[in-house]
Amino acid sequence: MVSKRCVIALAGCLLAAVPAHAETEAVVYSFAGGSDGNNPNVSLINVGGLFYGTTSVGGGSANCEDGCGTVFSVTPSGQETVLYAFKGGSDGAYPYASLLKFDGRFYGTTGLGGSSNCTDGDGCGTVFSLTSAGKEKVLYRFDIGDNGTSTDGIDPIGSLVNVDGTLYGATGFGNGAAEYGTVFSVTPAGLESVVYEFPDYGGGGHLYDGAGPSAGLINVGGMLYGTTASGGTAGHGVVFSVTPGGSENVVYSFKGSSDGANPTGGLINIGGVLYGTTNDGGAPSGGCPGGCGTVFSVTTAGVETVLYSFTGVHDGAYPQSSLLKVGEKLVGTTQWGGDITCNKHQEFEGCGTVFSVTLTGTEKISYSFKGGSDGAYPYAGLIDVGGVLYGTTGSGGAHNLGTVFSLTR
Repeated sequence: MVSKRCVIALAGCLLAAVPAHAETEAVVYSFAGGSDGNNPNVSLINVGGLFYGTTSVGGGSANCEDGCGTVFSVTPSGQETVLYAFKGGSDGAYPYASLLKFDGRFYGTTGLGGSSNCTDGDGCGTVFSLTSAGKEKVLYRFDIGDNGTSTDGIDPIGSLVNVDGTLYGATGFGNGAAEYGTVFSVTPAGLESVVYEFPDYGGGGHLYDGAGPSAGLINVGGMLYGTTASGGTAGHGVVFSVTPGGSENVVYSFKGSSDGANPTGGLINIGGVLYGTTNDGGAPSGGCPGGCGTVFSVTTAGVETVLYSFTGVHDGAYPQSSLLKVGEKLVGTTQWGGDITCNKHQEFEGCGTVFSVTLTGTEKISYSFKGGSDGAYPYAGLIDVGGVLYGTTGSGGAHNLGTVFSLTR
């Protein structure tokens, strides 16, 4: 039996938050934990008015504790369909990434599964394609070499990006003796190459280039940009660039103080400036040891600015999502914080928020999750469809197994 394990590689300007506006949250679908899947932790994609995503577990396979995960679709009115349920063997298991629609197919990654030679039979992960009719094909299975170390990476849990017909992604671990992750490419025909290996310079933890990329990459003019959750000069993660030919550059290395720490979400590009979130760091706050996280911008020349530092109370805490530009604001989610009556007296209070931040640093809470039927702990980013925001929560809902939700302004 495949055992479930964690495959997520984790290691300014402070302005007062503005009280929430009256925005209406509705649960589009509550996962029941059977064949429909459970615990969606990804951003949705919109294809012709139908939303597609993955659940990290569920789907009914007995080969994984709690199921091996699914690819699903859901209509705005709440009709859910499972396109594919992973079996936990050579086909993959535990998809943590959003999907990419390209050339008439969906493409994605699984954090585990694939080769039975890898990590005690759990597998090192896969890149897969899927037709809208639910026919799955494994493009590539990550593996280990005869010496017991990875040669191509382990745990590809980030989303893929298409650059001129070739797919690029990152693995959170693996490749050679260093085991600090890779950037890889794979063709739709299944030809995989390691574009860049994050090294340990001579041992001793000197991971100057970064370590543990857990988010997807973005393409800006042919250059790929991403984040690592750790590594860098201070060990708190980096923003990096890498060419398709494998030349890597650290754009910014987080210091772990007021500038933020440990970015686990992806980036967005607005006019040549990159925007993202850090899971930790920011201005000192009594609400979170080590800071409650930030929203930041960074130029491609490496000038970083903190737009907002979370305090860990009503304004949210620990953002791990990518951002979305809506009008003149950036919107995202925090996994914790918000309504402190939810999860009260626990280590981290609150069940998460949807927030917006202006480019000048004014934050507003759009919605604070209550942790009941409305959902709890949104991990991923949002999509905007006709002025309505859609997202997922990893928990909560009618069965406490996650939701797809909408938020109407």
